[in-house]
Amino acid sequence: MSDKELRVSKIKDGTVIDHIRGGYALDVVNILGITGKEKRVMTIAINVSSKRLGVKDIVKIEGKALSMQEVNRIALVAPHASINIIHNYIVNEKFEVKLPKTIEGIIKCNNPNCVSNSGEPVVPKFYVKQHEPLLLKCYYCGITLEQLDVMGQL
Repeated sequence: MSDKELRVSKIKDGTVIDHIRGGYALDVVNILGITGKEKRVMTIAINVSSKRLGVKDIVKIEGKALSMQEVNRIALVAPHASINIIHNYIVNEKFEVKLPKTIEGIIKCNNPNCVSNSGEPVVPKFYVKQHEPLLLKCYYCGITLEQLDVMGQL
């Protein structure tokens, strides 16, 4: 290791979210509802060199397993992220996040007249029109949400 490198320690058990688009790690942490007061070790690396992306962010969270709902939320912000599940300092499982074709119950439609906002027992549902930049189309009213609309809700 040279004087210009800083090594981050491995975690014993938990999750590493790698290949987050540079500058989006704090959004990922926010999506997961992590405040820093949970009494668990967490490492956030922002804008580090990456052969694949140029720059990337990394989030390591000791003692945290992600639900599929959390993985889908991460995919909205970091569509190229990979998730590493760590057990006893070893990568036990590794997978890429994948934005599903439809997003249900994660975000709301911006159209106040949409049936999903009418008080009816209807779960908000969107089709993914485009991955990058993100464009979602409401299943019910057809309104399109852009990346900034989505980020404002997460």
